[in-house]
Amino acid sequence: MAWMNLEPAHRQAKEEFALREPESMAFNAAVTYRPETAEFIVPFLGSYYLVKYPGGEVIDAAGGAEVPKEVQITLLHYLAKASPAQVEGRLISFQELPGGFIYIGPFNNRAVRPLVGIFGGKPELLVRAAEMLGGRRVEMGDVAVSVPVLPKIPIAFILWLGDEEFPPSGNVLFDASASRHLPTEDYALLPGLVLGKMRRLVAV
Repeated sequence: MAWMNLEPAHRQAKEEFALREPESMAFNAAVTYRPETAEFIVPFLGSYYLVKYPGGEVIDAAGGAEVPKEVQITLLHYLAKASPAQVEGRLISFQELPGGFIYIGPFNNRAVRPLVGIFGGKPELLVRAAEMLGGRRVEMGDVAVSVPVLPKIPIAFILWLGDEEFPPSGNVLFDASASRHLPTEDYALLPGLVLGKMRRLVAV
């Protein structure tokens, strides 16, 4: 998978980013580009990041904390790969993404199982954490939320709470435009970053 070796993936992401024209990247990704400082302002999971052009350095706009490599790679991929396509408002499963079946194991391990493990018994915390990231509750399953991860990438997290016979279960769905903005392997890993942030926000 693209992220299994973070250093080569990070290096390649920076190289691809540097080849793109900044104004078109800003338009496609629906983010702000400041030509006077040669940097993008990218909202991601409730925070803002500065991405320098053309070097690809990623800085937490609030200052301080070093930005994890996984986040840097995500932001660089999004800027370099986002298309003019708009969010459609129709949800699809991971398997419906191009080649999704190849990554279904990592997707379940990094997205679905943590969702159920963290929030299956505490669905009210899922809603609270999503709202803290600018998300909202949506009508699916027993409890579901949509989180605006990046400007054109909302992700839906759905729980079925289970009963005496069946344990809790869950799923993670994507907008039908998802494949126009990031490669499928990134979507196997991105929900895990979101769940990690939500978990920290509500201290589960």
